[in-house]
Amino acid sequence: MKLQSIRIEQLRQFHDPLEINGLVPGINLFTGPNESGKSTLVQAIRAAFFERHKSSAVEDLQPWGDSSAAPSVQLDFTWQDQHWILNKRFLKQKRCDLNIDGQLFNGEEAEEKLAELLGYRFPGRGISKAEHWGIPGLLWIAQGSGQDIHDPVQHAADYLKAALGESLGEVASTSGEALINQVHQERASLLTGTGRPTGAYAEAKQQSADYASQLATLDDDIAAYQQQVDHLGELLQLQKSDVAQPWLAYREQAAQAQAKLSEVQEWEQAQQREYQDLRHCQDKQTLCRDQLTAFAKQQTDLTQRSQAKDLASQALNALKAQQPQIDSQLSQAKSAYQAADDALRQARQQEQRHTLSRESSQLSLDLTELGSRLEQARTLQAQLLEQRNLVQDLHVDKNALKQLRHIHQELANIDIAQRAVATRLHFDLLPGRHILLNDATLVATGERLLTEAVILNVPEVGTLRIQPGGEDIADLARRRLATQDRLNACLTALQVDSIEHAELQAEQRQAHLDAISRHELLLGSLAAHGIDELIRQQTQGEQRQQALTQQLAELPEATPDGISLNVAESALEQTRAQLHAAERQLGDFDKHLSLAQQAVTNTQAEWQKLHTALQTSAHQDHATALNQQLLDLHAQESGLQQRITNRQAQIDTARPEILRQDIQRYSHTAAALEKEAQDRSLEIARLQSKLDALGAHGLEEQRAKLTLKSAQTKRRHDELQRHAAALDMLLALLNAKRQALTRRIQAPLQRHLDHYLQLLFPQSRLSVNEDLSPEQLIRSTHGRETHDAFPALSYGAREQMGLISRLAYADLLQAAGRPTLIILDDALVHSDPQRLSHMKRVLFDAAQRHQILLFTCHPDNWKDLGVTATTMQALRTR
Repeated sequence: MKLQSIRIEQLRQFHDPLEINGLVPGINLFTGPNESGKSTLVQAIRAAFFERHKSSAVEDLQPWGDSSAAPSVQLDFTWQDQHWILNKRFLKQKRCDLNIDGQLFNGEEAEEKLAELLGYRFPGRGISKAEHWGIPGLLWIAQGSGQDIHDPVQHAADYLKAALGESLGEVASTSGEALINQVHQERASLLTGTGRPTGAYAEAKQQSADYASQLATLDDDIAAYQQQVDHLGELLQLQKSDVAQPWLAYREQAAQAQAKLSEVQEWEQAQQREYQDLRHCQDKQTLCRDQLTAFAKQQTDLTQRSQAKDLASQALNALKAQQPQIDSQLSQAKSAYQAADDALRQARQQEQRHTLSRESSQLSLDLTELGSRLEQARTLQAQLLEQRNLVQDLHVDKNALKQLRHIHQELANIDIAQRAVATRLHFDLLPGRHILLNDATLVATGERLLTEAVILNVPEVGTLRIQPGGEDIADLARRRLATQDRLNACLTALQVDSIEHAELQAEQRQAHLDAISRHELLLGSLAAHGIDELIRQQTQGEQRQQALTQQLAELPEATPDGISLNVAESALEQTRAQLHAAERQLGDFDKHLSLAQQAVTNTQAEWQKLHTALQTSAHQDHATALNQQLLDLHAQESGLQQRITNRQAQIDTARPEILRQDIQRYSHTAAALEKEAQDRSLEIARLQSKLDALGAHGLEEQRAKLTLKSAQTKRRHDELQRHAAALDMLLALLNAKRQALTRRIQAPLQRHLDHYLQLLFPQSRLSVNEDLSPEQLIRSTHGRETHDAFPALSYGAREQMGLISRLAYADLLQAAGRPTLIILDDALVHSDPQRLSHMKRVLFDAAQRHQILLFTCHPDNWKDLGVTATTMQALRTR
């Protein structure tokens, strides 16, 4: 199997189409940094073969963020002189087409055809996994999995064994295999694959266990019956003491404790009442003290208010003296502001005249420049129209031109192949002599390449018919004729007589398009919004010029002694600030004067009110009464404190918390004794009823019958157990015999392994187990033979042995007439330089028989592989 081209589109990072042509039969080396798309290419090939086109579990193939994309892959390859073209599209417009030399297959039929060819299978549902990949999963090494060989071999084991030749087929078709199947079926009727009982054996085992369980249950019931008889006797003995009702005495003690507690609680209530009286007495004392303190504070306030009254009168007189000066300052500020405002009005008129004059001058210049741009834009517009007419006459379809180039290159490749395999006719004729090659005369010395049958006429001698041999020549001739027809059809479609003519038209069209782009860019700089916009701007400018002229005529003429607008505005702002300051000063003065007058009125009223209140006889009598009430409350507080102390001593002696505990203890004891007596009566009745029922069931008779049935079932179980053990042993012996035959047919694989291993480790051997997986590396070191199990090898050594094993499997498959394709994604990255050099020999040797696709992000490691590397960047820019 030889891949010729790969084309992917809308697949992961390759949203635009990516096509790889010209794949060689040996090693194809692709290099690029991480994330450049190497693993994506490998994933595309895997998806083309392994994933069902109808699968909805391949969303990861879509470019990130584009849920509408339809990933597609096209593979062209040859197998047994047939040209295969696989075209598969996923997710959107799902389809799978397979063309085998003109024979078409579609959908699942095409997918099954590929699976049968390469040796793999599809999952029942969902995404394809490693266990489905078979032979390709073994030969295609994914990134970081080169050292993992056992699982891929196991998944491909059936296909590998089928490729070992007729020996395995004979073993599989013998009567011994039929016997193994028969023994296996009989064993399966008694044992599962893991050796657990099933069918009649499991049923007999379960019945035996059930009878044993029932016997154990009966034994437990009999033992429980005896225990319950003994327990009933104990309960009847205890019931005799319940006649005296001992719980009544405890209830009487609880009642006595409750009566004592009630008396103590009355003391506690009286104590709470006197505590409340004490708090009221203390509150009244606090109120009297507060009133006496308030009377003392009123006398102090009267002195302070008299002082405040005198100060307020002095402040009012001082403010009244300032009023004439404040009125004069406000009048001066108003006069200055009016003068500044008149000066600013004149300055603004002069500034407006200057502004309109400057705008009029600038507008004249703008109109002149606008007229020039309008004339240039009209010229460019005419040139653009002419260029577009030329482009219309030179229309060239880009896709048709691209197809023409592809067909022309394909024709050139066929010509090169024809020259390589054609029959060469060398001639060296004597002077004056000639020969005829079909209708052409050959003289002197020369050479002709013969790709088809010709007639060579030698004068005076006769004719020779030369027929070039080999199927490749005939096939190349047919392909060249078909390709030439396609080329002629493409030239006709483009209305040209040669590819050079088409290229010339494309170049001329591109030149005109470039000129159009330049003219459009220049026209855009002159008239970004079109020529009509320039005309509109010109009309508006002229109208504005007329309006400016009229406005200037209405303004007064400029005066040479006028001040500038900035000076006038500054002077007005200064006088405005002075006026505002004078107005604020007057406002503040009025406010302060009003506040001073209000302060005099308020302080006078407050002093008079407090002086009048303090001079009344009622005020003096109230103060005397408060002092006497305070003495009486002191005496009342002392009496209450003494009574509370005496009663608290009485309550503490009675200890009410202990009385509450006694009530709880005696009550709980009485309730517990009474409940025990009731429960005991119920339990006696329940046991008597249950024992009567068990005695009626005849437990001993049931046990005797069940013992007989259990013995019969156990004999049946033992018989089936012996039969299952015999079948198990017979199957093991038959499988051992078949494994011995399998080991005899491992020799072809071992020969291929030894061939490659000698290039890495001379005088070494890699053994395989019965499953055809690498098992042990046997080497001779310093005269001693070492045996290293495959899992015990270093990471790099396992990676190297894994690759060698895969190449050996590929040789085995090729010898069996099965297709092979080897894909290595960043393989051997853990090999040291010396080992890597030897592994390159191994790969180069394998490439003589197999096509290898090698992807790497370490191009320097593969410079001496003997092939030209293709970079991922180069593929993207093709």
